[in-house]
Amino acid sequence: MFNNKTILITGGTGSFGKKYVKTLLERYNPKKIIIFSRDELKQFEMQQEFDQPCMRYFIGDVRDKERLRRAMNGVDYVIHAAALKQVPAAEYNPMECIKTNINGAENVIDAALDNDVEKVIALSTDKAANPINLYGATKLASDKLFVAANNIAGGNRTTFSVVRYGNVVCSRGSVVPIFQKFIDEGYDHIPITHDEMTRFWINLQQGVDFVLTNFERMLGGEIFVPKIPSIRITDLAKAMAPDLPIKIIGIRPGEKLHEVMCPADLCFETYEYNDHFLIAPGIIFSSRVNDFTVNALGEKGKKVKQGFEYSSLDNPHYMTVDEIKDFNTQSLT
Repeated sequence: MFNNKTILITGGTGSFGKKYVKTLLERYNPKKIIIFSRDELKQFEMQQEFDQPCMRYFIGDVRDKERLRRAMNGVDYVIHAAALKQVPAAEYNPMECIKTNINGAENVIDAALDNDVEKVIALSTDKAANPINLYGATKLASDKLFVAANNIAGGNRTTFSVVRYGNVVCSRGSVVPIFQKFIDEGYDHIPITHDEMTRFWINLQQGVDFVLTNFERMLGGEIFVPKIPSIRITDLAKAMAPDLPIKIIGIRPGEKLHEVMCPADLCFETYEYNDHFLIAPGIIFSSRVNDFTVNALGEKGKKVKQGFEYSSLDNPHYMTVDEIKDFNTQSLT
């Protein structure tokens, strides 16, 4: 569906954007791929790797609606990946996080509607479910904006959906590069915030493939959640540095012990499919019936049981230390 199409990626110089571009170029023949981001150095560096004729690099910030509006002219699909994502930084700089993650989301929506973009998928995070930190709260607000945008579209063809997943192995700012840094610098221990902490685990290629598929299966207004394994952070430390002891340093501001992707409070709006969950919009759309039992690919889902919650703690699939080793190694290729 991406052949001869124009795709714009906000925050496209990040880990996700690079992998997404690589995958698009390998599998499809897009008309244009537009990287929209604010860091000229990162764009220059990315340009050295991806310099195909279809590539375009636009300097811009999602806080700038007019620049977004111009950049989306003639665009078919948008992936909104731009965000301020560091939990401690968001706690100390809340207004900056709000400007990018919430105001920026509104600008992306307005620009997409003004340009009659066909489909928009916004990337979310497990931290947006029952948020306790500012980053998660801004992403929850962003999710709500993208879901409701399907109503304000009116007669416009633009549809909006959200993809939510957990920690991405080896992405910039994730725990794996941090642990590796400790190992490379010769630390005599691995610092961990809590010995019971768990997280969902996914690699970049899985995340990219999930987003690609959801462009085909989306009806508009859904939050897609992949079925992925959990890990114990202590097991991750053992997988990466089996000979180093673990030192507990205490939970950081805004950090959760376990993550949730489908809250129990939304069980009445949650559907289970073969390889993912879907959180249907809580609002009623004026343009169509809120029926998500069958998606655009013809896949069938069913409502989950009352009280169902998809959390990293109660996930039926936990990775062993050996599985983590293999998975991390594969994720680097």
